[in-house]
Amino acid sequence: MRKKYVMAPGPTPIPAEVLAEASMPIIHHRTPQFQAIFKAAHEGLQMLFRTKQPVMTFASVGTGVMESAVANLTSPGEKVLVASSGHFGNRWKDICQVFGVQAELFESEWGQPVDPEEVRKRLKASPDIKLVFTTLNETSTGVVNDIQALAKAAHEAGALIVVDAISGLGAMPCETDAWGIDVILSGSQKGFMIPPGLGFVCAQPKAVEKTKTAKNPRYYFSYDKALKKLTEEKMPDTPFTPAISLVIQLKKALEIIKEEGVENVWKRHAGLAKATRAGVEALGLKLFAPKAPSAALTSVIAPAGIDSGLINKTFRDTYGISIAGGQGKEKGKIFRIGHLGYVDGSDVLLGVATLEMVMHKVGHKVPLGTGVKAAQEILLVENL
Repeated sequence: MRKKYVMAPGPTPIPAEVLAEASMPIIHHRTPQFQAIFKAAHEGLQMLFRTKQPVMTFASVGTGVMESAVANLTSPGEKVLVASSGHFGNRWKDICQVFGVQAELFESEWGQPVDPEEVRKRLKASPDIKLVFTTLNETSTGVVNDIQALAKAAHEAGALIVVDAISGLGAMPCETDAWGIDVILSGSQKGFMIPPGLGFVCAQPKAVEKTKTAKNPRYYFSYDKALKKLTEEKMPDTPFTPAISLVIQLKKALEIIKEEGVENVWKRHAGLAKATRAGVEALGLKLFAPKAPSAALTSVIAPAGIDSGLINKTFRDTYGISIAGGQGKEKGKIFRIGHLGYVDGSDVLLGVATLEMVMHKVGHKVPLGTGVKAAQEILLVENL
């Protein structure tokens, strides 16, 4: 027998009590019973997004709500800036091109965060740009961008900022209202601790005004339709059939987050990330993103001569643990260990201990127990 574990930066492990909610009989979505559940879930979303604005919920994965932002905010021929630090940041450009939007790409060196000063310079050089698309947590590289500084740079130039927080929300500080994030979006299978299938969007009033003049087509992803249903009645609702069981699971997961406290959730993720990095470095392995490392995952450079795909395969096939590999130009060069969502210190110790054994299996011998000891020392200090 081999137990299965997910230690990737999404999908993430799901608490048993959240899984149990999916086994309940289906209920109709146009009933007071479901509306009460949806209202509680919506209030929980506002808590996690750190906003007083309504948060739209779509039956979609994260890429869908990325597309929704482009569809609702842009017009064909419009020029925008994409500030990217990796594979998923670059996806903004791909989506923009589908909608006939001219996306100027500023791509930082992979493993490095986006430089707000460079964004400021590019916006000054192109005053016609009124939208900046970027990413909170670049999942492909394990880098966190300084969204507060990027928002400030955008606003100084009279532009709005749109933030993909799909893998970052719930794992690290992100203040939608306080930082002035104009549009922020996320997905259910990451820090929300539920299965894939829900996408979330929060738009500030200035962004909502921009949607009224944007010319690109949208129907299902219409922010106008979604916001009307969220706010026109006493009980929030959706314009189309919601993913009922996932919303019920969402409500339960957000209750768990509320009980722990959002700031405590951030603190837990920071401590787990610190312990993972300590374990990795104690084994003589190098971090891929040491300057601005993520609290959601740790990206590691594979030892010379070893394809990171073999490391992933050994984790999965020999030890039953799914981690993630490199993407795009880092494919085969790095591997990524997630510590996102329903994760505690024991998970980190399992991951680091398995990493030690995997290194032996792939021909890169390390002193057994060294990484675990380094991680334990951090976990003790962090009370995790």
